[in-house]
Amino acid sequence: MHNDFIAIYEQHFADVYGFFAYRAKNSELAEELTRQTFERALTAIGMSEPAPDDRKVWILTIARNTYIDYRAGSRSEETPARRGGDRPSGRSGDSPAPDPELATALAGLKRRERDAVALRFGGDLPVAQVARVLAVPPDEAKRLLVRALRRLAGLIDPSAPA
Repeated sequence: MHNDFIAIYEQHFADVYGFFAYRAKNSELAEELTRQTFERALTAIGMSEPAPDDRKVWILTIARNTYIDYRAGSRSEETPARRGGDRPSGRSGDSPAPDPELATALAGLKRRERDAVALRFGGDLPVAQVARVLAVPPDEAKRLLVRALRRLAGLIDPSAPA
C-alpha cells in the first residue's frame, strides 16, 4: 500500500498540480489543494486501491472532488492561477501553469467547461478519461471540450472565427 501511494504521488503529482493550476486563483492555493488531494488519496488507498491503469483517473477524480469541496466551503468562484510557470520546481513532467491571458479567458468559461479543460490540459487526460472523471459519456466530454475551446478562442481573440 505504501509503495503504491508513493508511485501514484511520483507519477501523478504534476497532473494533479496541473489540474489545480487551471482551476485555482493562485499557485499557493493550487499547492494547498494538491496537498489535500494526496492526503485524501493516502486515506482512500487503504480502502480501495486503484488498478495501475486507473490510477491517473482515480487521483484526478479525488482532485476534482477536493476542488468541489473547497468551492463549497469557500462559497466563491475561483479563477485560474494567474502567473505562468509557477509550478513547484523539482518535479519531472512539470509544465507551466496557464499564462495570465489564458487564465483570464478560463475564468469566462462555465464551471464544467473549466473542469473539462483543466482535466484535459492541466491533468493531461485523454478525452475518454476526462469523460470518466466527469461521469459523462465520451461523446459528451468531447462536445464539452470542443465548445470550451471555441469559447476560449473567442475570449482570447474576439476576432477569431467561432
